[in-house]
Amino acid sequence: MKREQEETNPRFPSKVLITGGHQTGGVASFAEALREGFVDLGIAAEVVPSSYILSHWHDLRDPDVLKVLSTTAVFAAPFSKRTICVAHGCPRPGMQGWIRALGIVASYKLAKWNARLVAVSHYSALHLRTIYNLRVDAVIHNPLDDLFLEAGGDEGARRDCITFAGRLHPSKRLDQVFPAIRALLHENPPLRAAIVGDGELRPTLEAAAGRDPRIEFAGEISRSEVRKWLRRTRVFVSGCEVEALGIAYLEALSQGCAVVMPASGGGLEIAPELIGSAIHLYSGAGSEPVVRALRRALAALPTRISLSAYSARAAAKAYLAADPSPRKQLTFSEVTR
Repeated sequence: MKREQEETNPRFPSKVLITGGHQTGGVASFAEALREGFVDLGIAAEVVPSSYILSHWHDLRDPDVLKVLSTTAVFAAPFSKRTICVAHGCPRPGMQGWIRALGIVASYKLAKWNARLVAVSHYSALHLRTIYNLRVDAVIHNPLDDLFLEAGGDEGARRDCITFAGRLHPSKRLDQVFPAIRALLHENPPLRAAIVGDGELRPTLEAAAGRDPRIEFAGEISRSEVRKWLRRTRVFVSGCEVEALGIAYLEALSQGCAVVMPASGGGLEIAPELIGSAIHLYSGAGSEPVVRALRRALAALPTRISLSAYSARAAAKAYLAADPSPRKQLTFSEVTR
């Protein structure tokens, strides 16, 4: 199939190289889902860790290979041909340090000479333009792993969890919403809490949980195991006020969970029409705003929605449309057929 495609349409890249992350959710999920999307289109694709990108020097310089570089690999963009740099969020000096944040911005500016810059949400694009004066060429929402688009076989399963899935990092602010989760467990004895993922906040959260048997730390688990937890979840909760888009939101919504999130960030773009039904917002300091949003979410009826627009195949087509190679630029009809 691939050889036939190359012979009939030489505009497609011979291969796509994608840099990825290493933890639950985030860039790791983005990279793997995007790889699946390209493979589904009949284009070879490979995910490599950002730290190993320079070892693929031949691919970086090959104009027949499309490169999709995440933020941690953007330093390689000035040396690369046919490259798309993906801003998964905005540089945050308070979290990343000024040197690293300014280095990312400088790399983006250098990359603009021979690469295109894609943001994963209009929220991120707005900040890159207004704060860092960076021109964003396109906004392409994160893809959802096709695993989460499969029909569920346990619609009648008991949902008794309030769940968080992602990195246990200070930027995710799970420690800030954890008291609200515990308050809901106290109000609703049948409920449990599931913390999926790992990171530096885990010891703090485990200490706060004490010996409560209804709070389980699942750690780093496979994508299929994450899906199993979400199918047992009534409410998915997030504390990150500056989430670029939120793959975890997509995964939770796809499995019929209600989602509680801050009233800010790129996640609001996913399905604005569901705010108040499947999506419940909170704003303000302290635990009480989160508690009120969790109560609303628990009282809401489960909602099954279609997220086909976020399929891996759809995202891969969008990246092909953003292909920066002049001699291999694709038309809209070619990437949507």
